[in-house]
Amino acid sequence: MDVIFPVSAYPPLALGFFGLGTGYLIWGPQELFGWPRRDERVDRALGTWGIWLPGFCQLVAGAILFIGLTWFEVFKAPSLYMAAVAFSAYGIHWFALGWDRYRGNDPRVNAGVSVAYMVLSALGATVFFAVKDWPVGIVFIGLFLVYAAKLVMSVGVPVAERAMGLFRILTACWLMYLTFAVVVDFALGYDWPT
Repeated sequence: MDVIFPVSAYPPLALGFFGLGTGYLIWGPQELFGWPRRDERVDRALGTWGIWLPGFCQLVAGAILFIGLTWFEVFKAPSLYMAAVAFSAYGIHWFALGWDRYRGNDPRVNAGVSVAYMVLSALGATVFFAVKDWPVGIVFIGLFLVYAAKLVMSVGVPVAERAMGLFRILTACWLMYLTFAVVVDFALGYDWPT
């Protein structure tokens, strides 16, 4: 006997948006303004928050999307596959990013990571602009800019850290809007651009 689950109108998008946005609001000011000033305690705190908020929220959102798309087939929009890939990959990245900051590991290895995540960001922008979901496409433009700045910073251009902080803060503001918009659309029946 086959069990068929009904299609769900509630993919966990707000959880992923909120996690990443909060992570960017935590890390961005430190990178842009140097506040709080980096020391071991600040690095440990940033690392902890990086793992548990953007890392965990995005990984959970990605896993739910993958399981909902493949095992239970409760999500049907093909673009949610890109969201599942992105939330999962960025969530795993935040676990590594947070751990590296917590442990004081060498950030130069992030150059290669940055290239891979620039490709993933370009892919996300391509998919979401193609399906005319420009609000999410904008997120991926912000992500691309973050990783482009991270690449330049990783190869020894320190001013790029300030640019990365700025791109994180701007992208975080957009992610907070999307979090709010998704929730009021789903919970209250509003029709905000998401």
